[in-house]
Amino acid sequence: MPDAIPDTPRDTITMSEQTAYNPSPRAHPGLHAIALIELGKGLVSVSAAITLALVGPSPIRALIAAIGERLHFDTRHSALARLIEGITPETVHFAVAAIGVYAFLRFLLFWGLWRVKAWASWLGACAAVLYVPFCLFALWRYPGWPTAAVLTLNLVIVWVLVRDLLKRRAAKRVADGR
Repeated sequence: MPDAIPDTPRDTITMSEQTAYNPSPRAHPGLHAIALIELGKGLVSVSAAITLALVGPSPIRALIAAIGERLHFDTRHSALARLIEGITPETVHFAVAAIGVYAFLRFLLFWGLWRVKAWASWLGACAAVLYVPFCLFALWRYPGWPTAAVLTLNLVIVWVLVRDLLKRRAAKRVADGR
């Protein structure tokens, strides 16, 4: 078996050079695009957490009650009433902490993808694949181009990250001499 790949414009490319994984971040624009999406999610999450922390429970309860009254819901004897009663300083603090953890994970994923770390591709692929069933349900329940676009974007993200992992695996096999 010849070492050079036949019928290529540059016949000096060897099989090992073709399958070698380029660890340079500049060689992975798809990972950078996904990293920027993760950065955006993190920034929105931090903004939401800060807003919740600054606003507190009383205005949130008042807003939900006003929306409920506007939509003609019973705000005193329904599930909406239980929701309004459940909004306390403790639950708001818990929500702020949960959103903070989510934002931290998004920033961590941004950093890892921007630096082309394998663990970030794994984490991103696992996280994105978790959204697929929800996107499919949303497309079934609310058909239209916005839900189809979200599903498509999510599938593209999974594809890019899995492709990155497969390239890493192929390069490792070539490097190991398999």
